[in-house]
Amino acid sequence: MPPSRETAVYTHGHHESVLRSHTWRTAANSAAYLLGVLTPGMRILDIGCGPGTITADLAGLVPDGHVTGLDRAPGILEQAGATAAERGLTNTAFTVGDVHALDFPDDTFGVVHAHQVLQHVGDPVRALREMKRVTRPGGFVAVRDADYAAMTWYPLSPGMDDWLDLYRRVARANGGEPDAGRRLKSWALAAGFTDITATSATWTYSTAEERAWWSALWADRTVASGYAERATGQGHATGGQLRAVAAAWREWGTREDGWFSVLHGEILCRKEA
Repeated sequence: MPPSRETAVYTHGHHESVLRSHTWRTAANSAAYLLGVLTPGMRILDIGCGPGTITADLAGLVPDGHVTGLDRAPGILEQAGATAAERGLTNTAFTVGDVHALDFPDDTFGVVHAHQVLQHVGDPVRALREMKRVTRPGGFVAVRDADYAAMTWYPLSPGMDDWLDLYRRVARANGGEPDAGRRLKSWALAAGFTDITATSATWTYSTAEERAWWSALWADRTVASGYAERATGQGHATGGQLRAVAAAWREWGTREDGWFSVLHGEILCRKEA
């Protein structure tokens, strides 16, 4: 039987409003649960690397090792390579690939990492099995995903309630699971892992600068990204409804008492030796 291939559609796309958040991500704010197992000579595979900011951070933490960044979108890998080059890193490489069918031999990497990936794939259990296959015995599979249904904010806003309902419908229509964070441990068990450390962490946006940044990128994403095109193209919302949601985001961003928290599930799975 031929290897399984990706069937889901990446909901967000790579619009500037999406990359605005992706390039903000660092190993410290997005992979802290993983950092304690890294060693200087480790080989790492970073799946769904996007513009490469986390990849580059990981490479800096394993100066005698090597980090391979993998993404389905060839165009974004040019930016990832530029990120590594700007930092003077010589221990990185970037390649196009599919997490459901990784083009690497068994037992290749000390760590296989995926940040905000499994919520967008068609078969997360198959993806985890592939990640496990290319991890060496004693190595780790590290996965972190947001959980949209667990996101919470203040003040309450009917327009932002509409945003959450719409996003979850669009993501599921694209073949993904937006509430992935709570499911990671279950998926890892189904993939055959037995040594699983399951944790959680949050991003919180509350200062005036944080509110302005977070609300603007979601307002822009709602009306101008691949997500917006899919929302209207699939009949989930009209252009007017998207503009109303964007306006709700911008209004929230002006509120001095505004607060938004994103919950993430995390799993660190050790492959048995």
